[in-house]
Amino acid sequence: MNTKNLVALSLLIGMGAVLHAVVPGFFLGMKPDMMLTMMFLGIILFPEKKSVLLLGLATGLISALTTTFPAGQIPNIIDKPITAFVFFGLFLAVKKFNGSVVSAAVLTAAGTIISGAVFLTSALLIAGLPGTFAALFVAVVLPAAAVNTVAMIILYPVAMSIIKRTKLTASHT
Repeated sequence: MNTKNLVALSLLIGMGAVLHAVVPGFFLGMKPDMMLTMMFLGIILFPEKKSVLLLGLATGLISALTTTFPAGQIPNIIDKPITAFVFFGLFLAVKKFNGSVVSAAVLTAAGTIISGAVFLTSALLIAGLPGTFAALFVAVVLPAAAVNTVAMIILYPVAMSIIKRTKLTASHT
């Protein structure tokens, strides 16, 4: 992993942290996790195990620090690395379709749903939920998947253009 890649990943994590911090919790302390979009974009741009691990751990820690969910720190730390590697596995599984906005959008929707399920399950097991699993999933996870998917549709072409212009090492250069 070279310095340029680390800087690019750091910028994505930083942008995700700002988005995660400013988006308010709206349903029983839960909020859409915009940081996931940046984590997924980082995995798509730099699909290496080291990058995935770094993104998962950093995103989990920052999400834990900025969560508005009651006792959501540990579930965030559990959720993000698991989601990062599951997303990476899905990305590798559909490798022949990678490189398109559609594949990035579908993977983002699936990744957000997986993340929400892992987060809610771990929160349920560790501290309990402030509402029912189903209510939280429908009211927060599904809208977050839609928001993250739209964000990826907007960000992916921009990121690919920047990657090509700056000659960063990426999966699609």
